[in-house]
Amino acid sequence: MPSSAQVPDQLPWNPNNTEFPSRKDLPKLPGAPEGASWVWGKDDELGRLNLLTPQRVKTSASEIDTGEMVRLDLPLTVPEKPAFDREVFQHHIKTLIPEIAYDDTYTLNTQSGTQWDGFRHFGHIDSKCFYNGAKSTDFVGDNANHRCGIHHWATHGIAGRGILLDYRHYAKTHNKPYDPYTTHSISLSELQACAASQGLDLRSQSDGGDIHIGDILLVRSGFVERYYELNPEQRYAAATRSHENLGFAGLSREPAIQDWLHDCYFAAVAGDSPTFESWPVLENDYLHQSLLALWGCPIGEMWDLERLAEKCRARGKWSFFMTSAPANVPGGVGSHANATAIL
Repeated sequence: MPSSAQVPDQLPWNPNNTEFPSRKDLPKLPGAPEGASWVWGKDDELGRLNLLTPQRVKTSASEIDTGEMVRLDLPLTVPEKPAFDREVFQHHIKTLIPEIAYDDTYTLNTQSGTQWDGFRHFGHIDSKCFYNGAKSTDFVGDNANHRCGIHHWATHGIAGRGILLDYRHYAKTHNKPYDPYTTHSISLSELQACAASQGLDLRSQSDGGDIHIGDILLVRSGFVERYYELNPEQRYAAATRSHENLGFAGLSREPAIQDWLHDCYFAAVAGDSPTFESWPVLENDYLHQSLLALWGCPIGEMWDLERLAEKCRARGKWSFFMTSAPANVPGGVGSHANATAIL
């Protein structure tokens, strides 16, 4: 792929370019909130998934060494009791012909377990805008339509190079104890130290680092590990805490983290916690609104990174090919991830 730099105000941007503007150099877009990166076209529904070009997907297939597959979704029954008052997954088997034929039915909140947060999930608070200028009236009410629905991701597809940062292991082995069920903010300096312990340089490839444009970032903060350490009563009590007392480990919202997340041009980000970012969020300074509403970057939550971390550590390689198939639901808000890493 020949080197080509994207000019900030030359719209729409070309996803095939190999260099993109930093957060501080984003163009000012008429009618958009400050810091919006709605640059892929006025009708765009994909955001950073545009970076998963055929060439990048093809190149990322070179990450496959053994062909071993590692599923990244928890069972739909996990967690037994979701946080944030979300509905419990229900599964029913329907008898069509006794002893001969059966169907089954699911009832689920797509945000209750391993999930993608779609662009309809969280907007920019001050402007009430969602990605690329969508409004709540596009989702609900008399003029509802399919704008920014999850089906656009499903029909495009999600596949590319994944990269795992096992922060939980780094913290445990560097005397930095914390409970993933409490507020714990992971700073950029901590992520860099974690990466260095894995032999990774968190700078972008253009700056001599190991992050490629269109990478899918996975961060293990320990929620799933801790979930399985708790008994059912403890899990229920933790999930039903009041919103004021609900806390989870996750990425910090410091400017350095925001600059890094933006400027690396990840196609998507995901973690094993229910929130990806450190929780609770003070003063409405949500990383969700930057990633989803301003930059169009999908967020995955409650991914099962336990086995993947073990496999990556054993082989001393933290990048891999990965694929995800969101549900093809026209106008959908989110989806179970249906994600697999191929080593």
